[in-house]
Amino acid sequence: MPLTIAAVRDLSAVQRRTVRSLASTQVLGGVGVSVGIAMAALLAQELSGSPNLSGLAATASTLGAAVAAVPLAGLMARRGRRPGLMTGYLAGSAGSALAVVAAALGSYLLLLVGMLLFGAATTSNLQARYAATDLAEPTHRGRALSVVVWATTIGAVAGPNLVAPAGATATLLGLPRLAGPFLWSAIVFLLAGAVMGLLLRPDPLLLAQRHAADTDGPRPSARAALGVVRRTPRAALGLVGIAVGHMIMVGVMSLTPVHIHSGGHPGPDMLRLVGLVISVHVAGMYAFSPVVGWLADRFGRVWALAGAQGVLYTSLLLAGTAQADETVQLTAGLFLLGLGWSGCLVAGSTLLSESVPIGVRAGAQGASDLVMGVCGATGGAFAGLVVGLAGYGGLNASAGVVLTLLTALTIGTACRK
Repeated sequence: MPLTIAAVRDLSAVQRRTVRSLASTQVLGGVGVSVGIAMAALLAQELSGSPNLSGLAATASTLGAAVAAVPLAGLMARRGRRPGLMTGYLAGSAGSALAVVAAALGSYLLLLVGMLLFGAATTSNLQARYAATDLAEPTHRGRALSVVVWATTIGAVAGPNLVAPAGATATLLGLPRLAGPFLWSAIVFLLAGAVMGLLLRPDPLLLAQRHAADTDGPRPSARAALGVVRRTPRAALGLVGIAVGHMIMVGVMSLTPVHIHSGGHPGPDMLRLVGLVISVHVAGMYAFSPVVGWLADRFGRVWALAGAQGVLYTSLLLAGTAQADETVQLTAGLFLLGLGWSGCLVAGSTLLSESVPIGVRAGAQGASDLVMGVCGATGGAFAGLVVGLAGYGGLNASAGVVLTLLTALTIGTACRK
């Protein structure tokens, strides 16, 4: 049923309010995720006693995000974005609390369980980008999505720099120093869930479904939606771009603190150095996303995705050839790693969302984040093993090999068009 001019204006007003609401919660979510994940590998190494097992903390987190993606997307398809995003933040808070208990008890296995739940908060942070596109005009989808991704910058950059005071908080409470970041994450995720519940009204997905013409009938399952994506070349490219970019980012980023630690820096200096490098990396992930969104809208999603791959190749070369004490080169490599991830996420997500019918989108988005999480978990799992066998440079070289597969698919899709 065609919308009246007044209805279009109302939807535009709701869209602006939705983007503002999502942006405010992304600040809190960014703090919670980044302050915890910055120390996950080091806490895992301390509890396990082995650097080869340190990457499994990030693996558990990304696997948890993958497992949470489909049920949260299903909840959103039935009841809207708000309850789904709130549930993810609450689960993340519970996982952070378990990580604190694991540090206090010295239990590596309990830490991995906590990181599984922690990943649900990452799912909420990532799924929020799709909520920005529910009511967006087609020519502005890339920018709407990228604004929400950008809003994470404030919290995500601040998070790693809060590691030292969070550690001091834990010490004051009689807890291990590395438990502090997770204590802060637990509190911040609770706040993010509360703000989401208060501000995200009316629900953008329910409103979009109400006004769409092709949403009658049952919603397809994530598996059925994934089948639609596989049969749609541009949607498939978007999904693969998201997944490969995430796999490379998680694998390299999660082992960078261990690489820095191998340089023999004193404890406090090491924490500050890790915080600085990860903060710059996270700035690359989020700060320039509006530019990426504009480029995707202006020049097309496929070309924006191709540019992101060029940035990733450069980042792997810089980071992979940097020694543990070559801070400037390592920081530059990690910044470009984040920027390349941003390009893959924004261009890939927009390409995926607009290439499938609206009735399939929620399921396709959930399936996409499931695949992304599984690939990220795989990258984190193998990262520690690769570093143990071939060093940090070998890890970056291996990531470059994986990236060539995405490049081949991108060229094939561009030529087909």
